[in-house]
Amino acid sequence: MSFPGYPKYKDSGVEWLGQVPEHWDVERLKSVFSLVTRSPREEDEIVTAFRDGTVTLRKNRREDGFTNAFHEHGYQRIEKGDLIIHAMDAFAGAIGVSDSEGKSTPVYSVCVPRSVEHNPRYFGYLLRSMAMSGYVTALAKGIRERSTEFRWKEAANVVLSVPPCNEQDSIVATLDRETAKIDELVAEQQRLMELLKEKRQAVISHAVTKGLNPDAPMKPSGVEWLGEVPAHWIVGPLKFLVDPDGGIQMGPFGGMLLDLRSDDTGYKVFGQENTISGDFSLGARWIDSQRYTSLQSYWLESGDIVLTRKGSLGNARLVGELPSPGIIDSDTIRVRVDHSRLRRDYLAVLFHEAEYVKHQITQAQRGAILPGVNSTTISNIVLALPPMPEQAEIMESLVRGAAMFEEQIGSVQRAVELLVERRTSIISAAVTGQIDVRHLAPEAAA
Repeated sequence: MSFPGYPKYKDSGVEWLGQVPEHWDVERLKSVFSLVTRSPREEDEIVTAFRDGTVTLRKNRREDGFTNAFHEHGYQRIEKGDLIIHAMDAFAGAIGVSDSEGKSTPVYSVCVPRSVEHNPRYFGYLLRSMAMSGYVTALAKGIRERSTEFRWKEAANVVLSVPPCNEQDSIVATLDRETAKIDELVAEQQRLMELLKEKRQAVISHAVTKGLNPDAPMKPSGVEWLGEVPAHWIVGPLKFLVDPDGGIQMGPFGGMLLDLRSDDTGYKVFGQENTISGDFSLGARWIDSQRYTSLQSYWLESGDIVLTRKGSLGNARLVGELPSPGIIDSDTIRVRVDHSRLRRDYLAVLFHEAEYVKHQITQAQRGAILPGVNSTTISNIVLALPPMPEQAEIMESLVRGAAMFEEQIGSVQRAVELLVERRTSIISAAVTGQIDVRHLAPEAAA
């Protein structure tokens, strides 16, 4: 849908705002809203302002991932319909109108309109649009270095476009309707993306457990969560398929990695961030040449496979050309395969994608005395392995399939980005008067 502009405009006198409709006012936030501080009630629950602009009871979203205050000093009451500005997170979009009654920390500015005719949700749309455009960040940086605080002291003097009250209602109704349509389209695309990822995962799992030939004779694998595998495949623990000379090695512990430096000289220490991201240029931990030589059994080389052993388990990477020689750390396990029996890239796929391998790692972690897995755990992982030529065929098939899925997923991702851009654009245009939605008021109110 295209929207017309207003018949006449005037200069707002504000650089960021530019021209506004001729009959609109331009006022500071403190002229339209008052800051209030109410004492909370004993039964009040926590209200949270989220970065998507939703302000609601915390329990309506989730209970985990929050820090609870031991003493609720300065907590204040929030009522339904209050305009809330999160002083620390406003720059990221944590501005909106509360849909709930409850209490919040003093880091929230609780604002109420000076006139009952003003629509807080219009100003919520406007302020959040300003924040997402970078206005709040630019304003905060102009006041204090390395901070994005947006407290009432700063917010109160922000100049806003203020349409007549009936137009505020029309803008809110139109934006509610149009953004709901876009949000549904985004949700559909995201569901499609998840289906594509699930299908990709299913294709990989089938290839590395059943092979590419649907007519191949099958046999029981002897592993409950694996089921049948092609009859000519071998089934056995990884420890018989690796380089006998330090094939599976966990990084050094304790005093072996003392005196690490961050001066970008010497030899690098690689860890979880490198394995998870696949970027071996990351990190700033270094050891000198003497320590590097003494830790030869922990050296990392091109062609090795690295695994995370704590936290984010199951991440695996085939190491390509390293930007700097170095060693693994204690949160990393290095695997070197027997090239005559097992392709390195095939093993990397098994670790990173095969559900039956991930299941074994998860089970081993649950049974461990300490969190994480170790070299013994990895050594005993049971693999179903085709002959080398078939490993090559499977890898070629997976590479082709991966390219197809990545293209499809990328197309969906681009569609989502365009929808999000349109959503942002419509909101910005409506709250600054670039488009006229008054003719949609009857439809919006219906």
